[in-house]
Amino acid sequence: MNDVDAPSGDDADAVSAAMAVLDAHMAALNDRDADKLAATLHFPHHRLASGRLQTWPTPETYLADFYARAGDGWSHSAWDRRETIAASPDKVHLDVTFTRYRADQTVIGQFRSLWIVTKTDGRWAAAFRSSFAA
Repeated sequence: MNDVDAPSGDDADAVSAAMAVLDAHMAALNDRDADKLAATLHFPHHRLASGRLQTWPTPETYLADFYARAGDGWSHSAWDRRETIAASPDKVHLDVTFTRYRADQTVIGQFRSLWIVTKTDGRWAAAFRSSFAA
């Protein structure tokens, strides 16, 4: 995984917090832990993909929706690249690439996405994503 150098000062703290959100998100996703996954997202949560904006008002259906679009035989995913595009003390924009795998380590697909991670009510979580993944 390639994490590009973070800015300095308060922005560096924000980037560290955003990267921690991404780490926690991937771990929860791969562990299939709906509660921990929901903790990495702000709700309502928004995702732009395949030409449509999808909004999850609450966490209850988020994980099931992921499984429906993850791909045949999805086992786990991994970050390939995470680059900070812009950062402020309460918001970080990240250009990321991730890969979805089957249990035998064959690749379902590799996808590029934009993640916007924000600090809202004192909590860092992803507020919006735009993805080329299905």
